[in-house]
Amino acid sequence: MTTKTYGQYCGVARALELVGERWALLIVRDLLVAPKRYTDLKAGLPKIPTNVLATRLKELEAAGLVVRTIQPRPSGAIVYELTPYGAGLDEVVLALGRWGARSLGELRPGEIVTADILVMALRSTFQPGKGKAAYELRFGDLVIHALVDGDELTAQPGPLTGEAKQPVVVEAFAPLGPLLTGAVDGAEALKQGLIKTSGTASDLDRFAGSFRIGPAPA
Repeated sequence: MTTKTYGQYCGVARALELVGERWALLIVRDLLVAPKRYTDLKAGLPKIPTNVLATRLKELEAAGLVVRTIQPRPSGAIVYELTPYGAGLDEVVLALGRWGARSLGELRPGEIVTADILVMALRSTFQPGKGKAAYELRFGDLVIHALVDGDELTAQPGPLTGEAKQPVVVEAFAPLGPLLTGAVDGAEALKQGLIKTSGTASDLDRFAGSFRIGPAPA
């Protein structure tokens, strides 16, 4: 926990004392996808100074949000993972991602996208009740997959394996915001070269219906 306090007996103030420091919630975001080694966290947050990452991890451990564990042999690596208390931030992070997605706009110079970011983006924008579908999303060298089953979503890094049904491959050459906000439909996204797919324009419309971003703020 940071030594900075707000002097207020308030749940919001206490939460900010725990995870309000710069980079803290992004570390939590990545750990919500899977436990990670220190080097994995650094690779996913390339702009974080090494000393700041070490400090944030110590603060999150001291607050009871993160623990270090040792992976079974032959790995034996030390990994960081969320405690049940830390995992309770899941809905908070998803809500922030859903709210912030409305202001994303174009990819800015120097900004990166990681597999963890894509997974959490799908989770935060997921709209339940859209039937069953399997998707494989490709963005450059990044690949993640998503399984939609009514009100349930499973999204993880890597290609989809072991499924009898072939996934609809969605290969994005630009941010998917225009499709997911409804600014363009599947046919127009294909026409503009924003996306290539193994499916159809209707499959892209169905994908967009399952992962919807709200309108940009006025």
